[in-house]
Amino acid sequence: MHGEYKVPGGKLVVVDLESRDGRIADFRLAGDFFVEPDEAIPAIEAAIVGLPVETDAAALATAVRAALPEGAVLLGFSPEAIATTVRRALASATTFADYDWQLVRGPALSPLQQMATDQVLAEEVGEGRRGPTLRIWEWASPAVVIGSFQSVRNEVDLENAQAYGFEVVRRISGGGAMFIEPQAAITYSLYAPAALVQGMSFAESYAFLDEWVIHALRGLGIEATYQPLNDIASPAGKIGGAAQKRLGSGAVLHHVTMAYDMDGDRMVQVLRIGREKLSDKGIKSANKRVDPLKSQTGRSRDELIDHLVATFRTEYGLTEGSITDAESARVEQLVAEKFSTTEWLQRVP
Repeated sequence: MHGEYKVPGGKLVVVDLESRDGRIADFRLAGDFFVEPDEAIPAIEAAIVGLPVETDAAALATAVRAALPEGAVLLGFSPEAIATTVRRALASATTFADYDWQLVRGPALSPLQQMATDQVLAEEVGEGRRGPTLRIWEWASPAVVIGSFQSVRNEVDLENAQAYGFEVVRRISGGGAMFIEPQAAITYSLYAPAALVQGMSFAESYAFLDEWVIHALRGLGIEATYQPLNDIASPAGKIGGAAQKRLGSGAVLHHVTMAYDMDGDRMVQVLRIGREKLSDKGIKSANKRVDPLKSQTGRSRDELIDHLVATFRTEYGLTEGSITDAESARVEQLVAEKFSTTEWLQRVP
């Protein structure tokens, strides 16, 4: 069995192992990390060999840590990263490079169509009718997109939203509200088989799936980092946030909205930003929480999107794709039967 895990902001960890009589055997650890002393590697390997194959990540990490020679230094990886890689090997996890990724860029869709498209494309990937896909959203109109478990009245000033022309919709993933002005936001989705994140915790999968975006932003001179659980940030402030949904069909939906040129004053009129959320970030004003990409790069929105796509293509490969007629028909069906209904929007009033 073979497993790989690229530590977000760190190095690649690779393991090869066999399973005999329900226990790990012939374990080998490799990667482009740094470790001192050299004797730490055989000590780690010896600690893993013989453990039951059902050993969870926490117990694996504990075994690795206990086996390290006194004063050992691990650079670019950790006992937890080794544990994750072992679990990925045992679960036959895949990597980005194992797939032929498709790009869907546009067309501009209404907020309700966007919600339905996310569900449809994720389901299609899970059922094997579509290959793994990167979709760049184009918005036809302004929107407030609330998370699956958020309260409408707690998150949105409905009177102001209507006055300023923002449609309020609910997505299938959890997380917080997205404030969308069509040319002021950059939104993308990844639709992938669940095997891509097998063996990872939810927290690890968030950072793993957005590592390419961190690389892209750094290529533009932005000191981008991933802030647990789901924020992309720079020293100037938050850039964007991610959300995820695992589907029973065997797919993972991961989507991100980043601020390109956000109107912070309008945002706080439409969204009800709780004091607890701000105090948790150590920030007094919601306007100061998000720093748009336009001010940090000086580039147009299209230039930024082109750069993101080029980075993904360079790292993982990417071919042009589109939404099929059958998928479009299913999108319209879901808009009518689910996403436009009061029952869905007001599932948490």
